[in-house]
Amino acid sequence: MEKNYTIDIAGVKRDLPLCKVNDNLYIAAFIMFGDVEITTNSAKALLEKAPAFDVLITAESKGIPLLYEMARQSGNNYYIVARKGPKLYMKDIITTEVDSITTDHIQTLCIGSEEAQAMNGKRVLIVDDVISTGESLAALETLINKVGGNIVGRMAVLAEGDAISRKDITYLAPLPLFDGKGNAIE
Repeated sequence: MEKNYTIDIAGVKRDLPLCKVNDNLYIAAFIMFGDVEITTNSAKALLEKAPAFDVLITAESKGIPLLYEMARQSGNNYYIVARKGPKLYMKDIITTEVDSITTDHIQTLCIGSEEAQAMNGKRVLIVDDVISTGESLAALETLINKVGGNIVGRMAVLAEGDAISRKDITYLAPLPLFDGKGNAIE
């Protein structure tokens, strides 16, 4: 099946290819990498809706360029990426696990003492490209809570599937899931 889903994100239209998860479920692939227009427009639109914050964080994912651009546009000179594995430069590593819909295995997210100290007692804004099952979001919340950060918001460019009805997240556009024939699931 070669189908696309057309979406308007922050005033920019894109055709997203439908990708098979299983015989009865397809998702529309939203890839920010390489799309400067979507990244800059989305960052601007999210910042207009964002609560006051001290620190931005995302998981090591397609949300990194968005996080960078939000930090740049807001004048913040620092942001945190929870890495998918420990790095040699990390000290006193704090970890949690995540089972994301777009990855075929359980992943570990980790931060070091520098990131932990940067979030301790600070207003932390969680940012992602897409919130779907909420697993990545929950993993980030676990890390932030472990180090004493104060979560002030959860934002994404798109909310997918059940996340569309969540009241605790802010997003720019809804993204439906699709059945085996490529029809949007209501």
